[in-house]
Amino acid sequence: MQTPSIDENLAPVRIDKWLWAVRIYKTRSDASEACRGSAVRINNVIAKPSNRVRIGDTIIARTKAITKTLHVTDLTEKRIGASLVPAFYEDHTPEEEHEAAREKRANAKIFSHKGSGRPTKKDRREIEKWIGSD
Repeated sequence: MQTPSIDENLAPVRIDKWLWAVRIYKTRSDASEACRGSAVRINNVIAKPSNRVRIGDTIIARTKAITKTLHVTDLTEKRIGASLVPAFYEDHTPEEEHEAAREKRANAKIFSHKGSGRPTKKDRREIEKWIGSD
């Protein structure tokens, strides 16, 4: 008599592992910290790092740049390549969120403080040329 095999993809996965595996957060500790900081919700309920995610769940994950709304289509505990990510969730993030993230990136470039700190060799030569030092 054969025992039925258990497909490990159907077993629920910890939310912190899944968020790290599908590249929402850069490290698993970042994903755990986000869960502890109430930045992650599963089906509109604040998630702890140990909460289990299942196929069909809706996850709202807030990162520094954007708040993503994701619908889980597959499970994994192992980090996957970026080209495989679309097979694991459907992105239902509103377009306004993407637009706000683009605007934040554009504003960060505008307000960067170029020239702060020690002058480069090129800057020093230009300063010497300007003040007439030999």
